[in-house]
Amino acid sequence: MAYNFFLLEKSGPVATVWLNRPEKRNFMNWDFWNELHRVVEEINGDNEIKVFIVAAKGASFSIGLDLPDFVERFAWLADAQGAEGNQRLHDFILTLQKGMRAIADSPKPSIAAIHRHCIGGALDLISACDMRYASSDAIFSLREVKVAIVADMGSLQRLPYIIGEGLTRDLALTGRDFGADEALRMGLVTQVLPDKEALYAAALKTAHEMSENSALVMRGVKHVMNKQRGMDMDRAYDFVALYNSGFLQTQEFVAMAKSFADRKKKKADPA
Repeated sequence: MAYNFFLLEKSGPVATVWLNRPEKRNFMNWDFWNELHRVVEEINGDNEIKVFIVAAKGASFSIGLDLPDFVERFAWLADAQGAEGNQRLHDFILTLQKGMRAIADSPKPSIAAIHRHCIGGALDLISACDMRYASSDAIFSLREVKVAIVADMGSLQRLPYIIGEGLTRDLALTGRDFGADEALRMGLVTQVLPDKEALYAAALKTAHEMSENSALVMRGVKHVMNKQRGMDMDRAYDFVALYNSGFLQTQEFVAMAKSFADRKKKKADPA
């Protein structure tokens, strides 16, 4: 399927979702918000794809929301008043959230590969991914406070679980810039690479390594970790026990257990 904002490429069991508006430093116009959930739906529906990378063409990962495009395209937003106007705005925001939620809720794990600018809505995007790598020149900012917006695309909900509530409040209330080294220290990213090329190579290598794992197990890891947020420890233990009590009876697990047992037997009896 062809997209205006995105380019979807496959390398065996790994797909790359390219942000592909390089001439505008991947400014997130309406095409981005309208197409993202469709791209993820295509990935979810392709049984050959087990892992996907979110990366970007051009000089920057993304400089965030293309506010001029929205002002021009959705002029009615400025005039939305009263109960009916509030409802239209609410519905509009929920529509914009669909893409970020699609990434977070996808049964397939995702890796964000971030170079240079990752501003505003771009930080929402990477926080929806399961893993995040950055180039050494990456610059991040939860910039919405600077343009009189409460970040509403997922950062305020997801970042406290990634970097902690204290740091999330710091970033959300100041809108300050921070670099790759600080992002690594706070746990926002788990690897910092020297340049854009090394960044994508590392993400691709990890994605292919992950693709050798059971898709069912990776889906289970995501499901359990997403659902146990906010649970106390007893409920979280019970939830994963219930999940595994179903999973351990699947044909895939039985086949893996048998294969492991056979390999162990061969090592014990080389003759």
